[in-house]
Amino acid sequence: MAHFLCLLFLLLSSATACDRCLHQSKVDYFSSDAPLSSGACGYGSLALDLGGGRLAAAVSSLYKQGAGCGACFQIRCKDPKLCSSTGTNVTLTDLNPNTQTDLVISSKAFMAMANQGMDQDVLKLGIVDVEYKRIPCQYTNHNLSVRVEDSSSNPNYLAIKLLYQGGQTEVTAIDVAQVGSPNWNFMSRNYGAVWDTSRVPTGALQFRFVVTSGLDGKWIWAKSVLPADWKPGQIYDSGVQITDIAQESCSPCDDGTW
Repeated sequence: MAHFLCLLFLLLSSATACDRCLHQSKVDYFSSDAPLSSGACGYGSLALDLGGGRLAAAVSSLYKQGAGCGACFQIRCKDPKLCSSTGTNVTLTDLNPNTQTDLVISSKAFMAMANQGMDQDVLKLGIVDVEYKRIPCQYTNHNLSVRVEDSSSNPNYLAIKLLYQGGQTEVTAIDVAQVGSPNWNFMSRNYGAVWDTSRVPTGALQFRFVVTSGLDGKWIWAKSVLPADWKPGQIYDSGVQITDIAQESCSPCDDGTW
């Protein structure tokens, strides 16, 4: 079993092998936040709480079949006359099927790349050349939280999504069990950030998560999350924070340093 878990971590983490490295691409923007808040990750209106309205849709290599949902990126445009050296931060909430740009971001985030007083000039460009890199998400006032989806039905079916996933991490597996029980049932990724199971244990529920960060992975155990009378539409505090940072090797020219 130990050998299997080591192999699992290696396979899952290999997909994130250079997330913190610097990438060159183009960025477009949505004139409305609606496509991003109702995007493929399934956050809905809660997306605005994750990135303060600075949201992004990303190509499949960053979306990672939903494992990239909630990831944070720093983006700056490459025109120093119009754009600041710090750029802006965004949170991934949607899949971008257009491979001409790695990211399509909210207009609020697009304008935030600009130097002071230049936001409308940047907006008029429509598409800009950028550098971007993945950065740790920081939610200092929130633990990792579990939202029970409206489609859930206690005790027959449970669908959840994770909110405020900190660090530079991806959750690649989730198990659920009754509090105090050693009998774990696995959950499956339904889509985006939503996981579900029809094998719902009775009583109060605990969770454990396989969390990968760059070239490393580990279990994180939330010992008491959902009460026995959990209800659809409610958000529950897991009592744990994720703060892991990717440990990776990048080429000298792409080491993520600006």
